[in-house]
Amino acid sequence: MVYITSWDDFLERSIQLFRADPDSTRYVMKYRHCDGKLVLKVTDNLQCLKYKTDQAQEAKKMEKLNNIFFTLMARGPEVDLSEVTGKEQMEAQPVKKGRGRKQ
Repeated sequence: MVYITSWDDFLERSIQLFRADPDSTRYVMKYRHCDGKLVLKVTDNLQCLKYKTDQAQEAKKMEKLNNIFFTLMARGPEVDLSEVTGKEQMEAQPVKKGRGRKQ
């Protein structure tokens, strides 16, 4: 188990690993608060990919990876990932007005 140093390489290889065998691929996230380290691991019992960081800015990258894996799991491994972004889909919904007092 060697840590991959490049985020883009880890992302591409993780997606390829999931698409090759979606039934046995697992994604694990481990955060140690005392060390401030986040470790992401994707494995299919034959190959293991790991990425480690201590940068808080990379939490957004982790959110994007979560969204990609959720999309692959829900829609199937052949889905087009160009529409998946790191932002929530809730932002596109209209805002409801409350029943508060009119001003």
